[in-house]
Amino acid sequence: MPRLTSALALVAAAAPLPGVLAWGAMGHETIAYIASNFVAASTKTYFQTLLADTSADYLANVAAWADSYRYTTAGSFSAPYHYIDANDNPPTTCGVDYSRDCGAEGCVVSAIQNYTTILLDARYSAANHQIAAKMIIHFAGDIGQPLHCEALEVGGNDIDVLYGSDDTNLHAIWDSDIPESISGGSSLSSAKSWATTLTTAINSGEYKSSAAGWVSGLSVATAASRQATAMTWAVEANAYVCSTVLKGGISAVENKDLSGTYTTTADPVVKLQIAKQGYRLAKYLDAIVAAM
Repeated sequence: MPRLTSALALVAAAAPLPGVLAWGAMGHETIAYIASNFVAASTKTYFQTLLADTSADYLANVAAWADSYRYTTAGSFSAPYHYIDANDNPPTTCGVDYSRDCGAEGCVVSAIQNYTTILLDARYSAANHQIAAKMIIHFAGDIGQPLHCEALEVGGNDIDVLYGSDDTNLHAIWDSDIPESISGGSSLSSAKSWATTLTTAINSGEYKSSAAGWVSGLSVATAASRQATAMTWAVEANAYVCSTVLKGGISAVENKDLSGTYTTTADPVVKLQIAKQGYRLAKYLDAIVAAM
């Protein structure tokens, strides 16, 4: 990510962007609301101050910002940071290799690593810290979506599918259609409601016994540990490409309506990944603040 510092400086000087109209916003907002429910009080205070937002929506309000920014002239450099192209062979074999799969322009793993470094470095301005925080909040969501950790057919973007009467692609239904079928909508209120349900599942429901394991080994202490933490998340997400997303291969989904049985099978994975990344984001932000 050689352009990181100069790019942040450009962002700091830029005019505010228009409202986010990106795909998958509701999923990112849900992850952010879950994180808001689990961060320490000191973390909440730090990020509310940094983001200049004392509302309960302080993380959710910026969760999808990076998707708008990537389509601006100033932010076009950040497009590769939203994914890592696992050059594996699903559904036969899945796996992520950093040296093989994170390109010279960077990837979601290096982005999380490098923006964390910026956020922890007091030499950067508050404006640069704010941008770094927005990126981390967003990329913690991206890295949990299985097709953001897969190279095949451009992460599923080139696999045409149907979702009911809509002509779409495999990546898009994992980004939006399936999550929205679970939450019941695409609005901020849908995200908040779904986050409440998943928070309960973490606190006292089906994920209670698993949550501690989700953050085992999480560390921001060194560049290497930041990379290792993000790689753990990417490898877990990528494994679902073989076990769920493309279990039957491309031919099993291409030009098929995936709004029925396929979605029913995918639902538990989507719920788990949203819950997991929300909880992980909370603990990652806590670790950042604790390290300051």
